[in-house]
Amino acid sequence: MKSFRTIMGMPVTLDIVGDSINDEVFEKVFSYFRYIDETFSVYKETSEITKINHRIIKPGDYSDDMKKVFDLCEETKRLSNGYFDIKSPGGFLDPSGLVKGWAIFNGAEILKNLGFENFYINVGSDIEARGHNEANEKWKIGIRNPFKKEKEAIKIVKLSDRGIATSGNQLRGQHIYNPLHQNSPANELASITVIGPNIYEADRFATPAFVMGRDGINFIQSLEGFEGYAIDKNGIATMTSGFEKYI
Repeated sequence: MKSFRTIMGMPVTLDIVGDSINDEVFEKVFSYFRYIDETFSVYKETSEITKINHRIIKPGDYSDDMKKVFDLCEETKRLSNGYFDIKSPGGFLDPSGLVKGWAIFNGAEILKNLGFENFYINVGSDIEARGHNEANEKWKIGIRNPFKKEKEAIKIVKLSDRGIATSGNQLRGQHIYNPLHQNSPANELASITVIGPNIYEADRFATPAFVMGRDGINFIQSLEGFEGYAIDKNGIATMTSGFEKYI
């Protein structure tokens, strides 16, 4: 059973396989995503992150989830050798490069705790795929052509109990910067897709891998349990050694 909403300014799709599925099940996950938007959106004046950036909320008053996300961001910065940093060139904090995948993973855990084992959560093309689809097969997911505004899949991967995230500038314009060289745009790649043990892990490493440019695929190759597919600005694709097992 599938349901769709627009939350966080993005399409959110839930596809759940099983019995006892009703609107209440879907709404528990959608409500969680609305909470994430109200807490972490840098576009909402009322969000906690906006109030933190305007020093309305002081560090001692941060919510538990905000503290958790900040800790995870610091960990990711360390693991990516500084290529992940939530401090924007303007000095504001923007943890969105980690929050979406983290939220999707938590949404998946809500469904798991409700007893569901087979489902798919897609938020703005970042996906957690658990178990199997209605046909009892792995979930089929398309990797989008970064040079086409209309949807066009250049690769189809088959996933079960994995997360997949794509980072790039082509469709949204230059919105990813290099924290180590802020005057140098991150433009060597058109996109990089990362498959990881879950969407949180895949998403948090996709952004720094993109910023690394052509070295990003080597970074993903160095991570145990991860695979990647990079497309450079000239349309040349490079994949990690184990990526083909998902095709």
